[in-house]
Amino acid sequence: FCLCGHKIMKYSILVTSAPTRGCNAHTITQFVRALLTRGHQVERVFFLDDGTVAGNTNAVWAQDEANPTQLWADLQRDTSIELAVCVSSALKRGILDTTEADRYEKLSPSLHPAFCIAGLGQLIDALSCSDRHISFGGS
Repeated sequence: FCLCGHKIMKYSILVTSAPTRGCNAHTITQFVRALLTRGHQVERVFFLDDGTVAGNTNAVWAQDEANPTQLWADLQRDTSIELAVCVSSALKRGILDTTEADRYEKLSPSLHPAFCIAGLGQLIDALSCSDRHISFGGS
């Protein structure tokens, strides 16, 4: 049981919209931090479709805007929660880790090191291990 007397729940989080649309990274990362503060667990954050853009190190944000990639990286650093980016969605958007950059003979990776490439199996695994699933993004 958590501090407020409720059962501790294990959550999985799915992000399907780009940082520039839908729920923003600040809102979602604060939600995840609130869950953890209340004693809950977060199994994994899985980025699908345009949500994978959150892990792109090549995006440049205006100086007066929070950098969504950095917000996610800070969350991962502080909590060790896995930030899993769908491989097929990422590839379509030019987001590559070192392995994929080598495989497709690209000059450099574009996935922030706080994120990892994953298949849909990791999403299914997170769903099956979680009490609750929360989705942020498109319809």
